[in-house]
Parts: sequence; structure tokens; C-alpha cells
Amino acid sequence: MAVIRTLRGGAWRVVELITTPVVPADYLDVIAPLRNARVLRAKIDAVRPETDRSATLVLRPGRGWVPHEPGQYVRVGVDVDGVRQWRSYSITSPPARADGRITITVNAVTGGLVSTHLVRRARRGMIVHLDPPTGEFRLSDPRPAKALFVTAGSGITPVMGMLRSALHEMSDVVVVHSAGTADAVVFGSELRALAAAGRIRLIERHTRADGRLKPADLDELVPDLFDRQAWACGPNEMLDDLETHWADSGATDRLRTERFRPALISAGGGGTVTFTQSGTVVETDGSEPLLDSAESAGVLMPSGCRMGICFSCVLPLREGAVRDLRDGTLTVAEAGDSIPVQTCISAAAGPCKIEN
Repeated sequence: MAVIRTLRGGAWRVVELITTPVVPADYLDVIAPLRNARVLRAKIDAVRPETDRSATLVLRPGRGWVPHEPGQYVRVGVDVDGVRQWRSYSITSPPARADGRITITVNAVTGGLVSTHLVRRARRGMIVHLDPPTGEFRLSDPRPAKALFVTAGSGITPVMGMLRSALHEMSDVVVVHSAGTADAVVFGSELRALAAAGRIRLIERHTRADGRLKPADLDELVPDLFDRQAWACGPNEMLDDLETHWADSGATDRLRTERFRPALISAGGGGTVTFTQSGTVVETDGSEPLLDSAESAGVLMPSGCRMGICFSCVLPLREGAVRDLRDGTLTVAEAGDSIPVQTCISAAAGPCKIEN
């Protein structure tokens, strides 16, 4: 038996030498793309429309997938027009599904290359790339006696993952959700069914009729809100208001927030950005991240969460100055320097050179 294994191993190495640079493992990846634990992939098993602008993708992860915790997200790599793009999406399924599948729910963003592609063109059988699940927006353990979830738009996605996973462990749950109209509420029918069954108290706000949700509204809608452990996810403006409201009430430690985009508070400056390897030159006004400016000009950029957390977008600043759009901090490089900067949250603050 040992001799047979040795012969097989030797034959396999010979085949690899003959077929290099494309080795047999590469062919196997084409035939069985989920087999390789070192290259994490998933197959789309189903696509379910949620609203006219959102869809849930049922994914079958390959070998190497690590179960997530409720509320976490996963980076998904999608090939669009021959270029692999990475975006982060909350996992909306419980971590222990009997079939081993996970779900992500994607909302098509105006001008969003990947989100629009997935909502409009994703099909059963498509292969996507994955990173391991991550994120700190998670349920506390033990579960809270009284919980409050405040969400808007696609901010409901991580919360739905929590509800599907652990609602049976929580007896007093209030969900306040804001969307443009009743039809635009992602998971609307499921949330309303949970409310009708008495499992949650659901408060819907439809902004076209009711206006944007404000902290003063919460004081009225949920009188005991500061007695509850709270989770909030949605637009930055809403989260800024909620964080201030909880801080003013001395309850900062009872609120957890999740942002899908960084809060960009500093603009101005701008300048000519030169990408040294591609030779591409981009004129910017300093109001958007280097990552966005580069992609708009057709520069292939590394990226990940796009909100300053995962550091997948870091590139060397070789010369010039960039500004952190979150707090205005300047990073300056002299000619010959190689200073790592996060391109997803940095903008040009004058002429600069980025190695890419």
C-alpha cells in the first residue's frame, strides 16, 4: 500500500512538471471549485428577490469556511467585466443551518458596481470568492433581557441575521426600522409575521410619509430605550444622531453601531494623483476617497470593506500628501518615502504619488 501511494505521488509530481505553470490542482479547481480550502469560494444555490432593489443570495461555501457569529459580515469577491471586485455584506442566515448554506442580502446602490451586478445578474451556479466572516457588531452573550434594534434601509441585514439566530433566546425585543415606503422594507413580510406572532414589537417608519427617524422620535416610541441593550445600523447621519443621544444620556455603553461606509467629515484640498505603476494620472477635488477616484479612472485597486477596517486597500504613498477623510489627519511623504495609507478613507491633499 505504501509503495502504491509513493508511485501515485511520484506520478502526480511528474504531471505537475509537464503541465506547469498550470498544474493539475488548477484543473481540479475548475471542475470542483469548492474543494480547495486555501482558496475559499462559494457557489450560488439560489437567488431570491426581496424588494425591487434587493435580493438574497443563498451561498454554499466550500472547504475552509468557518461558521460566523450572528451580526458578522463576509467579504465577497465578484468578477465584473473581467475584474475581481470585493465588497462586504452582512450574513443574514443563522450560523448552524442544517444544509450548511449561508445567505447574504444585497441592496442595489445607485452607481454601485457590485451591488447592482449581484441584484440584477446573479444566477444559480455562479461562483464567488469569500473571506472568513468578521465583524464586531454581534449579539452579547448572555443574551440581553431587553433588546432594541434601530435600523434603516439595508441596515436591517445584520439584525435579521441576529433575529434568525437568537430570537428564541430573547423575550423582549423591539425593532424600529425605517425605509422609504412599506414596499421598500427588506424582509418586510418576515418582520411583520414575527410581530403578528408576538415575538417582536415592530415599529415601521416610512420616510416618504413620516420623515427621517430622529432620536426624539425614539424617546416617544420606545420610552424605556435606555433600559435596553441597543444595536443600530443604517446611514451615517442616523448613527451620528443616535450615538450623540446615547452619550448625552450617559448610556454610551448600551449602544452598538455598525456603519457600511465611513463617516467622512473632512474634505477640501485635492490635487493630481499619480499611480506610479500604471502611469495613470487622476485629477481630484479632495472630496472622495482615493480608491473611488482611481476606480472611476479605470485603475485596478485592492479593496475590501471600503470603510477603513480591514486594511485590504493599503498602498504606499511615495510622495505628496493625503488627508484622512474621517478626521482630517494629514499624512505627508517626501520623495523616496513609502508610507502605507488606506485608500478607502484617504483623499489627495495636494499632488501625490501612490504606488499601484
